[in-house]
Amino acid sequence: MDHEYSIVGDQDSKSRRKAVRLGVVFCQIGGSARKFGKTNKNSPYLPYVKRHFPKFLTLLVCTLGFSLTYAQSVVQPKQLDYSTMGILYQKEKVFEIRPHTNGGAISMQFGKIKTFYKTNFHQFDIGYIKHPKEFRQSVTFNSSNPFARTSNSFTYGKQNNFMVLRGGVGKKVYLSEKAKRKGVAAGVSYEVGPSIGLLVPYYLKLSRLEENGFQDYVSTERYSESNKDVFLDNSKIIGPASFFHGFGHLTAMPGLHGRLGGHFSVGAFDKYVKAFEMGVMVDAYFEPVPIMIVENNSPVFINAYLSFQIGKRQ
Repeated sequence: MDHEYSIVGDQDSKSRRKAVRLGVVFCQIGGSARKFGKTNKNSPYLPYVKRHFPKFLTLLVCTLGFSLTYAQSVVQPKQLDYSTMGILYQKEKVFEIRPHTNGGAISMQFGKIKTFYKTNFHQFDIGYIKHPKEFRQSVTFNSSNPFARTSNSFTYGKQNNFMVLRGGVGKKVYLSEKAKRKGVAAGVSYEVGPSIGLLVPYYLKLSRLEENGFQDYVSTERYSESNKDVFLDNSKIIGPASFFHGFGHLTAMPGLHGRLGGHFSVGAFDKYVKAFEMGVMVDAYFEPVPIMIVENNSPVFINAYLSFQIGKRQ
């Protein structure tokens, strides 16, 4: 068990006064012994006793008495107060990877360590959210081009990719007694704040016929009402275009987000942060997010997440 040391005599004046009185009593006993040496004149050793023994006895008893007095105020073990521990470090920077049930995110946390048990932080992250019913597939179709008869993997019925920029404030609070030592500190972490959803048009490479009706060509297109029949025709889909192809046509959607989870930090006194979290996160917008064409779109996304964090305290 870890200890710190303190002067009990400074805190317990009552015990100290008792010890002083005890020393005085011993001194009085020594003085009585000296007096006895002076009055016992019949002893054949009186000259020697008179010359040496009372002095030695007085010195011995007084030394013993004041030694006991000092012994009452020597250092004694006292249990550490851990409530202020952890503030050896005042700040922390943490990089986080957070996969969740319908996507993922990466983020940076900038924390201020208030006490060992509590850290306030600001967080900024960028993430990706999928529709719960979207899945990738590939199909075989008829084409005059022998090198384009099996499509690349694509998501059928999708019209937009959905990126999310989040910013928020949060708090980590440790709860377990093991937080006091070098073990795993268990606690709770929560964060809330605004977010901006970015709709990125989903482009497909479609097989279209030339005007003569005999030769086909590849056309890269996003969904619209005018190309709906071709965009949703499996026999015409060659595969998806580059993910970045739609970045020139972004649409922003304001929203809110929040999360709550169990936080587990390994080596809470260490200079380097090593932690993970498990919990639930919510992203909410003011209108349905148009990710899919043929499925219902919702304004709210609720996901379970698992977070891995590394960083540094200073």
